[in-house]
Amino acid sequence: MQKNGKAVITVIGKDMVGILAKVTEICAQNGVNVLEVTQSILQDLFAMVMLVDMAGASVEVGGLSEKMDCLGEELGLKIHVMHEDIFNSMHKI
Repeated sequence: MQKNGKAVITVIGKDMVGILAKVTEICAQNGVNVLEVTQSILQDLFAMVMLVDMAGASVEVGGLSEKMDCLGEELGLKIHVMHEDIFNSMHKI
């Protein structure tokens, strides 16, 4: 998978303090620029979608995905990273 372009990161799980900070910390450590963030808290469920720019990243989308998987396991969250092109292809009508 290419590292240039954009990626979509989704996070779903039980709400807790610091989710956004921990996800963006991994992005910053790997040169991934956060472009847009939307998040919602429904009762105790946390849901977030991020659009990130991978152009200056030190990892490819697959590498970022592995790092986010580890964080997700640590926090009990489901974190998914997908290249924007694949995301768009999957969601065309």
